[in-house]
Amino acid sequence: MEAILKDPGGAVIGLDFDGTLAPIVPDPASARIHPEAPGVLAELGAHVAAVAIVTGRPAATVLELGPGLADVPGLVVLGHYGFERWEGGRISAPPPPAGVPRAEAELPLLLSSLGLSDVTIEDKGRAVAVHTRRAADPEGALAALREPLARLAAEHDLVLEPGRMVLELRPPGMDKGQALGLFLAERAARSVMFVGDDLGDLAAFDAVAGSGLPGVTVCSGSAEVALLAERADIVVDGPEGVVALLSELASAVSRS
Repeated sequence: MEAILKDPGGAVIGLDFDGTLAPIVPDPASARIHPEAPGVLAELGAHVAAVAIVTGRPAATVLELGPGLADVPGLVVLGHYGFERWEGGRISAPPPPAGVPRAEAELPLLLSSLGLSDVTIEDKGRAVAVHTRRAADPEGALAALREPLARLAAEHDLVLEPGRMVLELRPPGMDKGQALGLFLAERAARSVMFVGDDLGDLAAFDAVAGSGLPGVTVCSGSAEVALLAERADIVVDGPEGVVALLSELASAVSRS
């Protein structure tokens, strides 16, 4: 934090979206960014090297669920764990992998065979996610799905990414850690902060630790994921705590 405050122009602020900037909700399509977050990020973005949202969501979805984000100075959205990039109003990405729609086509029959009619399938374009938060027994449904979805992912050359009441099938070869590490090198960062809430953010925490830069990791805490809090330098209380921390940082950076 001291390095960020002394040299904000060399700092990269990386953040997850769901559970970090936006509260977790039963229906992913109804998630919305914390109302104060865009303004706080805009204030930060005016002083630091870059603000990057690193998420499993498509970049366009993040901008749709986060009105005002497009106005954050220098914002970059690394969607689909870094396979996709939004910057300056444009999205760039390689062609979507064939395995994702094939796996998605098999999901309804698989879920039916397991008696899981109360889970939600989310088409993310370059990935497909199965959410159990709406199930009568969310934890039980998640446990029942792990092995069948792991087999389905392997059959279609995909990997299975666990999360908070969700299992996601996505292409291998990129994660939040790789995406963040490449971005830090691209921007010649001199310090870094990363804020996350879920198991997929552990790779980004590892990237901070392995970057050789002064770095700080922040967990948007919840009762659902304890491992991230154990690894974090700072733990705050959900998106509300994240916004409060970023607001304090923005004020301090502005003064410096």
